[in-house]
Amino acid sequence: MRYRIFGNTGLRVSSLALGTGNFGKGWGYGSDADEARKIYDGYRAAGGNFIDTADQYQFGQSESFLGDFMATERNEIVLATKFSLGDSPGAGILRSGNSRKAMLSSVEASLKRLNTDRIDLLWVHMPDGVTPIDEIARGLDDLIRSGKVLYSGLSDFPAWRVATAATLAELRGWSAISAVQLEYSLVERTAERELLPMAAAFNLGTVGWSPLGGGLLTGKYRKGETGRAQGLGAVIHDESSERKTSTVDSVLAIAGETGHTPGQVAIAWVLAKGTLPIIGPRTPEQLADNLGATDVQLTAEHLQRLDDASAFTLGFPHDVVAASAPSLAGGKAELIDAPNRVVR
Repeated sequence: MRYRIFGNTGLRVSSLALGTGNFGKGWGYGSDADEARKIYDGYRAAGGNFIDTADQYQFGQSESFLGDFMATERNEIVLATKFSLGDSPGAGILRSGNSRKAMLSSVEASLKRLNTDRIDLLWVHMPDGVTPIDEIARGLDDLIRSGKVLYSGLSDFPAWRVATAATLAELRGWSAISAVQLEYSLVERTAERELLPMAAAFNLGTVGWSPLGGGLLTGKYRKGETGRAQGLGAVIHDESSERKTSTVDSVLAIAGETGHTPGQVAIAWVLAKGTLPIIGPRTPEQLADNLGATDVQLTAEHLQRLDDASAFTLGFPHDVVAASAPSLAGGKAELIDAPNRVVR
């Protein structure tokens, strides 16, 4: 497995992150300790070093499993966890949300379950709608200065709030916001409207969850398999539009042409777009299939076909600006050598 420099940090992370939402049975669906250990060991044997969990995953079991698995090699792991949703159904109003109080108490509990003295990357799992962004950014800075956290990131936040947090941290001399986590796949590309350009402008590490569209892009639901639908009672995506059907068709066709599985093609597309995929296998077999994505070499023609099949409208203001591009360049756009960067 190859490695990437992670955003505005010096971290070297593997090109696939291991999501451990399936480590445990607290949700009634997932992997027991023995199976989870096989997945962990298989990922590490392939060279993976970036592990993503959360206090809420399997109501703390995921973190507890990892605390055991990493015991002899903690320094070889880039460990990311999250807080905000609470570590149990009865977490209560003070141990959920984004407040500094919830942040600190959640981190202390995670450190105990993970059997470690620090968290390499702490994610705010998602916005609670009430905590000011300066409280969040300053709370993360306090944890980093204390040594309990090394880097911080925002997950599932709107672009304007991430940009505000990053700017406040820069202006006030707080520890930088280092990363964003977002849903990104061939069937969920709306992060391209605001989140991905913002992340590029601030040079944030960018990781994408559900690169398989909740399993839709593997084609398994067409075969009658249930997966998440049976285990968790819901799927993230189904074939609810012509666009999604066209996208799955294209993934299956390219998989047949290249000799790879549909899931590998879908993950390889995310890799080609520059976002680091979080894989979330429930079995060692699924892990092996996911890891095979690093061997897929999609051609420019493959990428164009996948882009075309999954194309969506950016909407306002992007479409208006694109239509006005000739006038904005004084009618000489073809003569201007634009900088190769995202304008901030």
